[in-house]
Amino acid sequence: MSGPGSRRLLDRTALAGRTLAAVLSASLLGLFVLPLFALVFYAGGGGLSFAFRDGGFRTSLEFTLLASGLAVAIGVGAGVPLGYVLARYRFPGKSWVESIVTVPVVVPHLVVGIALLLLFAPTGPVGAFTASLGIPVFDAIGGVVLVMLYVGSSYVVLSSAAAFRSVDPEVLESARSLGAGPGEAFATVTLPSAARGILTGALLMWARGVSEVGAFLILAASVYPSPPWTGPVTQPASVWIFGYWQINPADAAGASAVLVLVALVIFLGVRLLDRSGLDWIGGGGGP
Repeated sequence: MSGPGSRRLLDRTALAGRTLAAVLSASLLGLFVLPLFALVFYAGGGGLSFAFRDGGFRTSLEFTLLASGLAVAIGVGAGVPLGYVLARYRFPGKSWVESIVTVPVVVPHLVVGIALLLLFAPTGPVGAFTASLGIPVFDAIGGVVLVMLYVGSSYVVLSSAAAFRSVDPEVLESARSLGAGPGEAFATVTLPSAARGILTGALLMWARGVSEVGAFLILAASVYPSPPWTGPVTQPASVWIFGYWQINPADAAGASAVLVLVALVIFLGVRLLDRSGLDWIGGGGGP
């Protein structure tokens, strides 16, 4: 079937499809943005100013940034090599390893807290061993970092593996043909090309760790706030907000808005660095 009539029908169908896609896309974007506006509106000027004034929240935010930074550093240090192995090598049991990597993504994080508590309780052999090494895990910063590692490291592994797979083999062969050894080719070609993917995984890991609540409440019970709700030094910001919501929802909403703002500033800052074309970002790769 052809002719002006069929073309008009196709044009109307295409227009309807584009309109539907635009409506669905706008609806999803609205779902992303509108709750944040509601959060700021509910908190008001008083709630937002409270978050900046309150010493307890500032302390918990500083602690969260410290713990998440340590977790990301460890996660990248261990996750990138694993991602490279999964991307470049075949070995017996590889499918099992890939399945294990995805386990933290699908396990409810309240269950994660219970499982880690049972493993690292100070009365158990593993908890006693870590304590003997001077590494506090239960009710300490070590437990918070451990939770962040568990719930977020998968993103580093999966994202870096996808980035390493995307590196053009011909570019590597060219580097090798010019005399570069395996280590030099990795450092000068593979790693820079995969840098965006690694950075993406690190950011996703950081965001997931900062937003965690359930596992913190199980594994790090003593960091839960108590009157006068200023909290100890080892109190993550998400736990502080969870507890304070029961006392003053407006102030808790203000603290939530500030936490979201900090995350947005970090993400936007990284994107600006990426667009600036700095050499350390790398020239390609990534999912």
